Amino acid sequence: MDRNRTEGARQQVKGKVREVAGKLTGNKSKEISGNLEKNVGKVQKNVGEASDEVRNARRRQEETRGRNR
Repeated sequence: MDRNRTEGARQQVKGKVREVAGKLTGNKSKEISGNLEKNVGKVQKNVGEASDEVRNARRRQEETRGRNR
């Protein structure tokens, strides 16, 4: 599993916690920064998932080439 995937998931959780804390305390700045961090985490997680897909496709391709030899 790609490191971006795990770090992105961690960042999503951290951002959500910050967002909720901002809502509960009425701190709009904290709420917005939490939302931003959560969304950055989503993007990072998606980058990691794409990287995993590319890596897996490359492995399947190499396996196929190995069988055809």
